[in-house]
Amino acid sequence: MAKYSILVNGKKHDVDVMEDMPLLWVLRDIIGLKGTKFGCGKALCGACTVHLNDTAIRSCSFPISAIGYGKVTTIEGLSEAGDHPVQEAWEKFVVPQCGYCQTGQIMNAAALLKKNAKPSEQEIEQAMQGNLCRCGTYNRIKAAILEAAGTPVTAG
Repeated sequence: MAKYSILVNGKKHDVDVMEDMPLLWVLRDIIGLKGTKFGCGKALCGACTVHLNDTAIRSCSFPISAIGYGKVTTIEGLSEAGDHPVQEAWEKFVVPQCGYCQTGQIMNAAALLKKNAKPSEQEIEQAMQGNLCRCGTYNRIKAAILEAAGTPVTAG
């Protein structure tokens, strides 16, 4: 066991865990933030996506020991009021069906827009490729990201 001090959603957390424990389990089981989901455990589906210094990472395969002094943001910390442009666009376009992948989708989309405020449809498709949606809401996801980027889209 090793002691780590990590900054999550602007709050410092001291944890005593194995150095290879994935960030996902630190967030869910130790800190108690349940918004980040477990999907595949192999960083292939994107359900566990969080931000490390504003970059989207897969927390299921990212060891706690690799965080260093990084700043972690989870879905709970994206916007306290739920009014992040991506979250608002998600509601407008009724993106979720089963909803399981949505926190990872939203976190990946928010990281994309932080790096590229006006992505093209092709750039959105490329950036979101690693986030799987078993319900197939990809067209609504793309429309919501375009909307959040300020590109008018007709809901529907």
